[in-house]
Amino acid sequence: MFSSFIYGENLNVAYFKGGEFRLVAGEKYQGGYLYNKKGKNAFIHIVTLDWPPYIGANLCNKGWAFQFAVALLTDLDYQVYVEFLPWARAVRATETGKADILFPEYYIEDSAPSDNHKNKTRRELLALSNAFPGGEIGFLKRRGEEDRFDGNLNSVKNELIGVVRGYQNTPEFDAMMDNGEFVTVEAVNDLQLVKLLVGKRVNLVIGDPKVLRFTVNYSDLPRAEKIELLRNIENVTPPIKYNHLYFALSKQKPHWRELLKDINRNLYQFENSGETQRMIEMVSNECY
Repeated sequence: MFSSFIYGENLNVAYFKGGEFRLVAGEKYQGGYLYNKKGKNAFIHIVTLDWPPYIGANLCNKGWAFQFAVALLTDLDYQVYVEFLPWARAVRATETGKADILFPEYYIEDSAPSDNHKNKTRRELLALSNAFPGGEIGFLKRRGEEDRFDGNLNSVKNELIGVVRGYQNTPEFDAMMDNGEFVTVEAVNDLQLVKLLVGKRVNLVIGDPKVLRFTVNYSDLPRAEKIELLRNIENVTPPIKYNHLYFALSKQKPHWRELLKDINRNLYQFENSGETQRMIEMVSNECY
């Protein structure tokens, strides 16, 4: 249970299209990974983060979201470069046009402000694809403490809540947070978020419970510290909502509309054929 989920480097991406097995070989390139370098379509720079179990540079097969994104885009004959960055840097790279795509991203409300461009919203800078599968988002508390959340976010107004800087959570929570209706403490990543909770710096944290637990397991912390953190956190019921995932495309890039159209078309084809779910299950069964 407490392994770090680090495996030998395997850069290949495998998927099925029209009943045909396809294998895309990858190679290390600059600070990330390059696929389909002889593709006829544009060079696409994707920025992402370590966000297990969905994606991670040291995860088995780098996680299903990595495999899915590379398969989806190389199937369209794009050259694909995937780079892992801290989340705030990944957001900045895409909003400023240094990168083409940020993923996986939660839904972004029209009013969500950009941290990188004054007087701009994130949706003025980024275009969202159609949705693909994600996970639940909710609160975690210290084990044994009473639930402060009753299903209505008004029940946790003025609570001290830990959030990861730059993350979208849910539209309602983010709007209330931007309006100052919660007292928030920012963490730089999911691991620090769990530490804030167990260390009694906050009363609740918000996130994907599966991600938060995987992040602790996936970390370089000593085994005893991992056990201590995991034993002292507990899901708050009910969860807030199910969050789908999205590709967020930089509107600073001249080809973003064509790229968005291509991505949405292939998202539909992968979902309709059952390949999206097959890839999720394949990586999960093989690796975890």
